[in-house]
This record gives sequence, structure tokens and C-alpha cells, in this order.
Amino acid sequence: MAHFDIRSAKRPDPDQPLVDIANYIADFHIGSAEAFQTARYCLLDSIACSMLAMRFPECVKMLGPIVPGANLPGGARVPGTAHELDPVQAAFNIGTQVRWLDFNDTWLAAEWGHPSDNLGAILAVGDYLSRTAARSGGKPVSVREILRWMIKAHEIQGCIALKNSFNRVGLDHVILVRLASTAVATAMLGGSKDDVINAVSNSWIDGGALRTYRHAPNTGSRKSWAAGDACRRAVIHALNALKGEMGYPSALSAKTWGFYDVLFKGKAFEFERPFGSYVMENVLFKISFPAEFHAQTAVECALKLHPLVAGRLDQVAKITIETQEAGVRIIDKTGPLANPADRDHCIQYMVAVPLVFGRLTASDYEDAVARDPRIDALRDRMEVRENPQFTRDYYDPDKRYIGNAVQVHFADGSATERVSIDFPIGQRQRRAEGIPVLVRKFEDALAGQFPRRRVEQILAMVNDVTRFEATPIHEFMDLLAV
Repeated sequence: MAHFDIRSAKRPDPDQPLVDIANYIADFHIGSAEAFQTARYCLLDSIACSMLAMRFPECVKMLGPIVPGANLPGGARVPGTAHELDPVQAAFNIGTQVRWLDFNDTWLAAEWGHPSDNLGAILAVGDYLSRTAARSGGKPVSVREILRWMIKAHEIQGCIALKNSFNRVGLDHVILVRLASTAVATAMLGGSKDDVINAVSNSWIDGGALRTYRHAPNTGSRKSWAAGDACRRAVIHALNALKGEMGYPSALSAKTWGFYDVLFKGKAFEFERPFGSYVMENVLFKISFPAEFHAQTAVECALKLHPLVAGRLDQVAKITIETQEAGVRIIDKTGPLANPADRDHCIQYMVAVPLVFGRLTASDYEDAVARDPRIDALRDRMEVRENPQFTRDYYDPDKRYIGNAVQVHFADGSATERVSIDFPIGQRQRRAEGIPVLVRKFEDALAGQFPRRRVEQILAMVNDVTRFEATPIHEFMDLLAV
């Protein structure tokens, strides 16, 4: 076949995954009230993460124009700042804010990731388009439209992740952020199906970031801005497609040169289900702890044990942690931890801190807390092992649990109970319990960033669902600016 004939210059039809994404983006009607409701909470949660990130200078230093002075008056706003930027750089800024603390929503399957990372591109492009329309007397972009694009971005990223593991070939999950954001941003800008195919093909041709920065011995802060970088790249591809820049129809399947052969060990993607609204309906919220999600329930277990252990830390002989295979592979870590990125991807650290202090906050990953010798003393006594049932439940599409168990053993031969939790408060199965916690997270994050009157304005808007969804997105973003 010419499709696989390296000598043939005959241009093939587009790869089916490119077509499926374009068809979904253009044609699929989202009728799920649950998806829209969850998307609204997702937006609030992501804004909360952005506001909390602004408390950390290492995040703030990454924000603003690409070079000093390269502002765009009337451009897209960056929450918690006075920046007005072109949509490309705004996408980087917002994506970086949302992702900085590893506290935004997540998705665990064959590949894990954080679908709300896509808000970097969605809010930047939406805000820019809305402001442009308002200035010219056109129709602004409503919050409801933003929610619709969020659902579609979540779905593209999450459905591809269900059966396709990028981490096993050394690629970082932000590749799926770039993909989903490219597709959505192209459509938001008015692109056709062909434009979406062209833009998405260029996204795949970019290859993908290596996971080097997420793993010892190189763990570093790039993991906090990598999603912003993916959002920025996505908006570039979208804008280029709207200029008529060509695409590459067999970007995935081309023999020797395509994504499958170069980066996916020659395997084509597998799909568990067609695109719909499944991912948003089932997304996992991180609302209790800024912790890598495989460890969320381990942290919850440790908090339950804190009252029994805190007064006997010097008597601890051994701590057993049972987790899923993915947890062992990703966050089981020994030796010195160099920085916050190192610590928030170490299950031993994330269990030790709540055992000692009865909490786990973003500040607990900083050097001031990490220096406490009790943390490393406990880490040295920890044994991490896979629980095969946790692994089976993790991959079961009817469960998708993230189970962990923790037990503390003392030098006198006694032990605490074995505390085991199958899924965290942010799981769909605990949605009713979790939403009030999410709302408090949002309110507390606003209160730490804005004066009381501004907080009250924002809360009045978002609590009136009908009014909020009808609000032009740029008016909401104005309330979030300083």
C-alpha cells in the first residue's frame, strides 16, 4: 500500500484518530447536565489552584510576558496578576498557575494526567476572543461556552489515556494536554474540521516531552510549568492552522517517520470508548491535599493514624505502605530529596509529614519543613510494596480506585490498625462529600489573594449558576485580576 511505501509521494487520507477528534470537536452535542455541573466545579477548583500558586515566588517568577515589556493591552488576563498578554503567552501563564502545586484535577488510567491543565489554553483563547468581540460589538464568549470546551478537552485527553500508556515509553503526559488544547483552541478560533486535523497533526509531529524531570535523579520544577508549555504550543498550532498552514495526514502512522514508529514502539493507539462526556463526569478532584494522586489515599490513611503515632515517633520500628503498581513505579523513592518537586512525588515523604504534623499542605514540601529530621527518620523505616488487588481495582473501568493502606509498627512489638482506603474524597463515588470541600478550597484561595469585597463579588457571581454561565468570560477574568 502506498500508505506504507516509503518511496511513494502520494498523500494519504488523514489518520483515523485525527478525523475522530475533528468530528467530535465539530459535531458532538454535549447533553449531560452532570458534565456541565462538574465542569463548573472544575473551573472553580482550577482557579483556586491558580490563586494558591501565587503564594509561591518560584511560580510568580515564571509569569508575565515572554520578555519584559511585551505586554498586550486588552489581551488575555492572568488570574491574580495585572498581566495582559497575547493568548500564546497567556496560555503558558495560566497553565503554569493551574498546575504549579499539583493540586488540580487528575485522571488515572493507562496514562495519568491532569485534564484541567487544558484551561491554560481554553481560558487564554476564550478571554482574548471575548474581549475582542466586546470591543467590536460582537458576541462575547460566555462561561457556558468555556465549560463546553473544557468538557471536550477533558474527553480527548482522558479517552486517549484510557488504553495508551505514554509513560511506559518515556513520554510525559503533557503530550495529551498539547493535543487536546490544540484541537479545542483551533475550534474556538473558528477553525474547520480540516483546520483541526491539520493543527492536531502538527501537535503529534512535535513528539513529546520526556519524563526525565518527573523522576529521580532529575526531578525538578519543570513538572510545574510543563503543562503551561504544552498549552502555549497548542495555541501556536491553532493560530497557524487558521492561517492556512498545512498539516500532515499520516503524522501518526507514517512508516519510519510517524509518531507510532518513532515514539510508540510501532504500536497504534487503542480506544476503549468513543468520545462523549465520560471523562468530565468521572474526573478526580484533588481537594484535600496537594499530593501526587497515587498517594492521596495514603495521605488520608496517615492522617487517621497521626493521633496514634505522633507521641511515639521515636518508638516506630517499621511503617508498611501498600499501594498500586503505578504508585510503586512512580512515587516509591529513597535517598535525599532535593526540592519540592522531588518531595511531592515521594510516597514516603507524603506519608511521613501527616504522621508527624497531622497535615499536608503545599508549604510542607518546602525546605523549612523538609529539614525536620523526623521526616527522613520515618522514611528510612518505610517499606513500600504493591498490593495486587489495589492494582486490579486501579485498572478496572467500573472502579478506577486508587487504593492505599498504611500500618505503623512499634519497637515493643505492637502496631496500629492497618488503615486502608480505596478511593479519595475527590473520586466520583465520594462526589457529594467532596464538593463542599472543593467550594471551601475555592473560597479560601480567593480570600488569600483578594480583599473581602472582591471575594464577595466573585462568590455572588459563581453561586448564581444561571447568571454565572451567561457571564462573558472576560468579565469573570476581570474580577480575578489585580
